[in-house]
Amino acid sequence: MPPAHPPVDTADVFALLERGRALSTPVLRAAVGRLAPPMDTVAAYHFGWIDAEGRPADGDGGKAVRPALSLLSAEAAGSAPETGVPGAVAVELVHNFSLLHDDLMDGDEQRRHRDTVWKVHGPAQAILVGDALFALANEVLLEIGTVEAGRAARRLTTASRKLIDGQAQDISFEHRERVTVEECLEMEGNKTGALLACAVSIGAVLGGADDRTADILESYGHHLGLAFQAVDDLLGIWGDPEATGKQTWSDLRQRKKSLPVVAALAAGGPASEQLAELLAADAKSNDFDSFSEEEFATRAALIDEAGGREWTSQEARRQHTVAIEALSRVDMPEHVRAQLTALADFVVVRKR
Repeated sequence: MPPAHPPVDTADVFALLERGRALSTPVLRAAVGRLAPPMDTVAAYHFGWIDAEGRPADGDGGKAVRPALSLLSAEAAGSAPETGVPGAVAVELVHNFSLLHDDLMDGDEQRRHRDTVWKVHGPAQAILVGDALFALANEVLLEIGTVEAGRAARRLTTASRKLIDGQAQDISFEHRERVTVEECLEMEGNKTGALLACAVSIGAVLGGADDRTADILESYGHHLGLAFQAVDDLLGIWGDPEATGKQTWSDLRQRKKSLPVVAALAAGGPASEQLAELLAADAKSNDFDSFSEEEFATRAALIDEAGGREWTSQEARRQHTVAIEALSRVDMPEHVRAQLTALADFVVVRKR
C-alpha cells in the first residue's frame, strides 16, 4: 500500500528510528534500573535486553517510532533533539506498560518473536512491572523540575487515560456481535492514536512550544496513530508471522472487532452476512480454541470478499493524508517536516 506521494529514502527513516533508540535507550535502562528486584529483571526481559535465563541479549525492542517522533517534536519547536529524550522515555514506558497488560489480557504468548512476560514470569509479574513502568513515566518527566515538564506530564497523563479507555473499549467489543465503524475508530484513536499524538508533541512542549503548536502536532500524531492502527489491523489478520512475531490470524483468534472485521460486517452483501453468521456462532462456541487453520482462513477470506481489507487500506491512506496536512499549519525547519512526513510514510508501508 504505497503512500500518497513518493517516500523519503527508507535508509533515512531507519536512521531516524535508530537515533531515537540510541538516544533514549540509556535513559530508559537507567529508569528501569530503579525498579526493585525481580521487577528490574522482568522489565529487562520484556525490553529484550536479557533472555529468559537472565543472559544479555540483543532482542527486538520494537520499531522505536515513538522515540523518533519525540526527538523530532523537539526539533520542530527549534530545540535540540536531546531535549525530547525524557519525553521519549516517558512515552516508551507508558507504551510498554500497556503491552505488558495487553498481552496478559489478550492471552498473547508471543511478542517480538519471544514468549511474553506473563508466559515466562507469570501474570503477577506482568501486572506489577506494567504498573511500575507507568509510575516511572511521570517520575522521569517530573524530576526535570521545570514548568515545561509539568505541562508535558499533564499531556502524558491525559494520553494514558485515553489509552486505557481504548483498551477497555476493545475488550468490551469482543463480547458484542456488532460494533460500528465509528465506534471502532474512536477506540483505536484512544488506544493507539492518543499515545502517538503525545509522542509527537511532548518533545516540543519540553522545548517550550506553545499550546497551539503542541495541539497541531498532536493532531498529526492522532491521525498518524489511526493510520498506524489500520495497518496493524491488516497485519493482525493477514500479516506474515515471520515478520510480525505473532500467530497467523492473530486478531481472529482473539475475536477482535478490528477495522477490517467491522467494515466487512457493515458492508452488507452475501459475504458480509455469512461472516456475521459465523462470528455470531463463534461467540457462543465452546470449541473456539480448537478451531483449525482452515476455519480461520475462511473467516479471513470472507472479510476480504466483503471489502473489509480494502476499506481498511483506504482508511490508512486517508488518515495518513490528514496527518501530513496538519504539518502545514506549524512553522518548523523544512528538514524536520520532511522527516515527519517520511515517518508517516513508513507507518503505512510497514510489514510488522
